[in-house]
Amino acid sequence: MAAIETVDLRKTYVSHKKSPGVIGAVKSLFTREKTEVEAVKGVSLSLEQGELVGFLGPNGAGKTTTLKMLSGILYPTSGTASVLGYTPNERRPEMLRQISLVMGNKMQLWWDLPAWDSFVVLKELYEVDDAKFKRRVDHLVEALQLTDKIHTQVRKLSLGERMKCELVAALLHSPKVVFLDEPTIGLDVVSQKRIRDFLKELHEEDNCTLLLTSHYMQDVQELCDRIIVIDHGSVIFEGTLQDLSRRFSDSRRLRLTFEHPVEAADLLSFGTVVSLEENVALLDIPRSQVAAVTSAMLSRFQVSDVSIEEVDIEEVVRSLFTEGK
Repeated sequence: MAAIETVDLRKTYVSHKKSPGVIGAVKSLFTREKTEVEAVKGVSLSLEQGELVGFLGPNGAGKTTTLKMLSGILYPTSGTASVLGYTPNERRPEMLRQISLVMGNKMQLWWDLPAWDSFVVLKELYEVDDAKFKRRVDHLVEALQLTDKIHTQVRKLSLGERMKCELVAALLHSPKVVFLDEPTIGLDVVSQKRIRDFLKELHEEDNCTLLLTSHYMQDVQELCDRIIVIDHGSVIFEGTLQDLSRRFSDSRRLRLTFEHPVEAADLLSFGTVVSLEENVALLDIPRSQVAAVTSAMLSRFQVSDVSIEEVDIEEVVRSLFTEGK
């Protein structure tokens, strides 16, 4: 049985349109025009227990709405969802004690209390026994280097420290499924790296299922086994990052180190010059022409080193979302 599974999952938001001015306000008392927005359009996905999957898409693509339906916060308009064999929107305690949702722009900790006080409250809510709670919190706090921070008011912590405390709060009951919605948003590169390393270790130790959304491709590249890409509420790709690059980029990068300086003008007939610094050039070459162009350049120039690379995955994703608009 899959840890997470959806079939044709949909969510439509209904709002009422009002004409401007006093006349519009009076008119809306008698007739109200409805507007429907499809946030999620027939998403079907499946994650096995222990998978770590990236859930990518531009702003407004439907990622957070999907996570909220999977965690039971929102009711789907139609379709089915299953998490650990439970129907999420039923919000059964047996399911809630085995899942967790971490949202980078939302807080579950009490702002004016030390993080430790929130941990104790959550311990009671999740019915975690004292011995397990102590072991788990001690381990998480040590792994995230928070020993001297958990007794400080949350409001006095830095953004990175608060995010780490949020992770402890979300993971203290050892959930089998964890939904991570932008867990590194707004953090500096050092804090992002520490959280990525922590999530990697947690995944290996707990064998939990992680579904991660992030606008930072570094998060996805370091953590995720495969990715699901959603745009305008629909899944447009599912596979590995390498598969994504091959499918949505028709070019590769040719990096050459020349023995003598060359001019950019000398390289234009071979491909698009991405960069030329000192004696190192980076060219965009159509996939179908890589072998021929490489051979031609080796014949024309004195080259001391050559390598063929995939186009940077962040560029692929950016161009994919730009084309979809």
